[in-house]
Amino acid sequence: MSPSALRIGTRASALALWQAQHVAGLLRAQPGAPAVELVHIKTAGDLQVEVPLWQAGGRAFFTKEIDRALIEGTVDLAVHSLKDLPTELDAALTLAAMLARADPRDAFLSRAGVTLEALPGGARVGTSSLRRRAFLARARPDLAHAELRGNVPTRVERLRRGDYDAIILAAAGLARLELLEPVTAYLAPEVFAPAVSQGVIGICARAGDAATLRWLLPLDDREARLAASAERALLRRIEGGCQVPLGALATVNDRMLRLQATVCALDGRRHVAAEGSGPATVADAIALGQRVADELLARGAGELIARERGQLAVPAP
Repeated sequence: MSPSALRIGTRASALALWQAQHVAGLLRAQPGAPAVELVHIKTAGDLQVEVPLWQAGGRAFFTKEIDRALIEGTVDLAVHSLKDLPTELDAALTLAAMLARADPRDAFLSRAGVTLEALPGGARVGTSSLRRRAFLARARPDLAHAELRGNVPTRVERLRRGDYDAIILAAAGLARLELLEPVTAYLAPEVFAPAVSQGVIGICARAGDAATLRWLLPLDDREARLAASAERALLRRIEGGCQVPLGALATVNDRMLRLQATVCALDGRRHVAAEGSGPATVADAIALGQRVADELLARGAGELIARERGQLAVPAP
């Protein structure tokens, strides 16, 4: 490797490589930019492919090893799907850039080409998160939930070969890999709230590495930064480290930021929702996320989450 090259730490999955190559292209397009090289790093999420995400504790499952390499100086920056990144970063790291957000919605894919509403009762639907499982049960309690792991192309192939009647995946990942053809419908955020920061690519660097940060700061997208700051502040206030059945979406309109969030029981029978708005600045976005989180907690979200964790018997992370 060139000693002056910017080294990007990334997983080797198709989606992770697309995202890393996309960031590399943006860096190379800047006048006077240094060479850029990719460094493939295996994470716990890549090695434990049969473990449901909620059983893995849900924090840093796809990011910890990459961020460790960043701290140790093996790489200069790390590219993540921001929804995988813990809301609390190591003090040595900074979330230097968030790229413009792609479609934040979840996509519904069915073998028969029918919508979620038209899927026959008892059909097997593959999902990979507690959030999707909960909102699926809320929308269609008569369907059967099935665990779904593997990279995005693998999940789509498992649907095609008949392992599932339908699956739910992030629309952004499917679009980036040009796999939108099998999508039957996009799930409305008002009914099927997306994961925090879904659709946003985040780039981490060492907090004091000015030589790298100078190339990353121009990539930061204002609207993505505002929305993700609100959503991540909300999750930070609520989560306690493990996956929670929570969906949230912040949107920027002129000079205002609006945040909607929902926590849902895994059986779909109970949910708690809250929303709020505030000025479109990063400080106000963080305050908004905390305020909406407090509203959720005041309405019983904490008790709902604790009950679900107890039923799942999730080990403490």
